[in-house]
Amino acid sequence: MIKAAIFDMDGLLIDSEPMWTEAAREVMQKVNFEITEALKLQTTGLSIKLFLDFCHQIQPWNTPSFEELESAILEKAHHTILANAEAMPGAIALVKELKSQGLKLAVASASHMELIEGVLRRLEIIDYFDTWHSGELEEFTKPHPAVYLTTAVKLGVLPEECVAFEDSHAGLRAAHAAGMVTISVPAMEVFHDPKFNLAHYKINSLEKFILSEMSGVPQNVLDN
Repeated sequence: MIKAAIFDMDGLLIDSEPMWTEAAREVMQKVNFEITEALKLQTTGLSIKLFLDFCHQIQPWNTPSFEELESAILEKAHHTILANAEAMPGAIALVKELKSQGLKLAVASASHMELIEGVLRRLEIIDYFDTWHSGELEEFTKPHPAVYLTTAVKLGVLPEECVAFEDSHAGLRAAHAAGMVTISVPAMEVFHDPKFNLAHYKINSLEKFILSEMSGVPQNVLDN
């Protein structure tokens, strides 16, 4: 019996991935590191720390430090996102629909808590959410399941009583490892990548999910 729905944020509730990429691309010029399209797809959904570690393994640098680069990327991305982020198609309607069904709602994101809260306020949906949680507060972030497991605890439900919506493979792995029902919404360019077949259900848009009257999830999954 599903009692809660947990949403990723970047790339799922809001179209922020291009903003993160642009911030990272600009900052990484300091170490002459080029962010290619292939690398962008490989690192989508990772925290900045894991992203920098991934890049460093490809092309090591000495200075600036990881901490300096992380701080610069976060500052640029946070400013741009809070000023410009817009909801992904169908996201707000889905939030409202699931809340009307009596489900508890939460966000489980690799982004910092202040950014999560800022985005929910910008989209004017913060009152629909019971809680939100950041992987930055965990020892390990996505693809580790900790952020999802802690979010379930904060909601007062079991992991198997949650449905999780994710766009990235790292996030999907985290929700799946936590034992949740997983709804994958991959970007168009990776939609047919077999690695997303890990999800219980896969759809190409949250808008489609709403317009098809939630045919992407059997009714008995959402009944509570």
